[in-house]
Amino acid sequence: MKFIHTADWHLGKTLHGASLIDDQLYIIEEILKIADDEKADAIIIAGDIYDRGFPPVAAVNLFDEFLANVTERKIKLLCISGNHDSAARLNFGSKIFARSGIFFKTRPEENPAPIVLQDKFGDVCFSLIPYFEPGAIAAKFFPGDDEKRLSYDEANKIYIETAEKNIPAGKRKIAVAHVFITGETKTDSVREIVGGADGISAEHFKNFNYAALGHLHAPRNAGGEFIRYSGSPLKYSFDESEHKKSVSVVEIDGDGTAKINSIPLTPRRDVRQIEGTVEELLKFNRTDDYVKAVIKEDSAFMNVAERLSDVFPNLLSIERKMKKFDSEEISQDLQTLKGLSIPEQFAEFFREMTEEEISDEYKEAFEKFLTELKKE
Repeated sequence: MKFIHTADWHLGKTLHGASLIDDQLYIIEEILKIADDEKADAIIIAGDIYDRGFPPVAAVNLFDEFLANVTERKIKLLCISGNHDSAARLNFGSKIFARSGIFFKTRPEENPAPIVLQDKFGDVCFSLIPYFEPGAIAAKFFPGDDEKRLSYDEANKIYIETAEKNIPAGKRKIAVAHVFITGETKTDSVREIVGGADGISAEHFKNFNYAALGHLHAPRNAGGEFIRYSGSPLKYSFDESEHKKSVSVVEIDGDGTAKINSIPLTPRRDVRQIEGTVEELLKFNRTDDYVKAVIKEDSAFMNVAERLSDVFPNLLSIERKMKKFDSEEISQDLQTLKGLSIPEQFAEFFREMTEEEISDEYKEAFEKFLTELKKE
């Protein structure tokens, strides 16, 4: 059996106020083309289908069109809810969708049964493990014990073990989960669940032939070759600018061994962080990519967005790169400044910030400002 493992679509996401709907449509069409080329039997979306619980209409329409395309291709679809999704809303129509081979799991169950698909070797059992709060597991598995408290790790261990027990012995088994494996690294666009207390052990998935994970946006293995994050299909923050986005194409043979092939994705627009003086950046070739500009020097910081707009029409963020100081340097500078007049102190500050000498024009303007202050 061959399936496409993807996750963290975040439909409806914006980047510094810019809508990404057109970019998401483009990348979904690319994923469908990969599914066609690979003759995939199924597609997995391991959580965070939407970027928020109340997705915009355009995002819902986009996902609706994707469901229609999957159904036409007769490809099975297996989806779970992530921490960005509304479990209740994503569950709407799930029983009807299941009749067309589209499976949603958005709430934890007391007796989680696998979704069973067949290939020429027999059954492949998919345990769909949606994102949940530990309290939901405590309530289901320890009814009547209002004092029972579970960590994310404990709650997931209980649920994953229960789901695994419901798979008959000897069957090939795939886990689909939206979790943070302890020891991994997050990016700006990954929402914290409960400030660092949300990690779980990769050991919980050791008995599965493959674990298709969502939540982290960079593709990577996590605690084992067959425990894997597919990553998000697009870059959703500027600290993801160096990510190489892809989907994982997974083929399970008759013995349950997984063969993984990462196929890179090419976005409609890239997300880039560039650095240089304004004059250096003005020499770049024009690009429609989403850009964050880090400006090296301070003196030319006025009207930067306007000056760069012809080269970078999708310039979304500008940052000034400031000189860094250590505590010893600051102490020495304070001693030096004690014997200087206020205009001289300002001239020293100007030199440190811009690495240039203050002009006579700026000196006169600052002294005029001080004179006006004394009149008040």
